[in-house]
Amino acid sequence: MAKVIVIYDQPKDQEGFEQYYYNVHIPLVQKMPYLKGAEVHRVLQSQNTNDQLFLFAELQFDSQETLGQAMSSPEGIEVQGDVKNLMPFLSKPPVISIVE
Repeated sequence: MAKVIVIYDQPKDQEGFEQYYYNVHIPLVQKMPYLKGAEVHRVLQSQNTNDQLFLFAELQFDSQETLGQAMSSPEGIEVQGDVKNLMPFLSKPPVISIVE
């Protein structure tokens, strides 16, 4: 299994972020090929950090290979390009990690 983990800090415009994220960005993500599952978790509390963490998104794929194919597909490229549309609501870009 391979996963993409996306970590968002507290948005400077939470209402605008949530509206765009859930109504535009997430539907784009759901169109990605090879996507086995996607979960979004709101952060309730964090320890050992000064960051104001807000959301964790987790995208699940069968393998590193299918993750790569998904990200290089037209739908994956569209999702990656759409991150710039989230930036007006955020103070800094989200952290994106690929994990096993």
